Amino acid sequence: MGPFPTGNEQSIDIFRYRVDVTSTGAANDTELLRTLLADSALGDRGAFARLYDLTSARIYGLALRVVRDRNYAEEVVQEAYLQYWQKAGDYQPTRGTVISWMMTIAHRRAVDRVRSEELQHRKIGEYEATSRLPAGPVPLELVVDREQSGELRTCLNRLTDLQRDSIEMSYFSGMTYPEVAEHTSTPLPTIKSRIRDGLRKLRSCLRSRDDA
Repeated sequence: MGPFPTGNEQSIDIFRYRVDVTSTGAANDTELLRTLLADSALGDRGAFARLYDLTSARIYGLALRVVRDRNYAEEVVQEAYLQYWQKAGDYQPTRGTVISWMMTIAHRRAVDRVRSEELQHRKIGEYEATSRLPAGPVPLELVVDREQSGELRTCLNRLTDLQRDSIEMSYFSGMTYPEVAEHTSTPLPTIKSRIRDGLRKLRSCLRSRDDA
């Protein structure tokens, strides 16, 4: 399993190690999952890889049912497993099974993803209506040409690390979307949606600071 987050690293490319689960019985083995999670809390990467193999199908299925988009579902699962790895030691057996704990976290992230997407769709519509900009992707220079670099950096820091890195590679380093996808070993549709969502949040942040 890898790469795993160390130090300030905030991402885990878990989909590169995806393994299909053919036995649902193993995934329902509460004692096994509890042991694997406990070992993961101690930094055992092999245990975490096994935990992923046994649970990823159910977590992905849950995410997909909520967000109804395969790319978004993959991002939700990636974020959820990063949280499992970071918070494995917080699990309390008295509060339910491991799989229930994992699905609760995944469901919350999926719901947050849907709410964020709905909010951004509404904001982008309002912004386009007031600014008379054409629908579709907006070049970064149209978003930040009136802003100070300090304000831009502040707003960039409010994005997720994945969104910020993708935007910086694409717009500040001059990489194309396919080049960003290849550089990060990420599917192209995921990169496109990640940059699109990041630009929406960046534009909204800059607008709010401009209106303040």
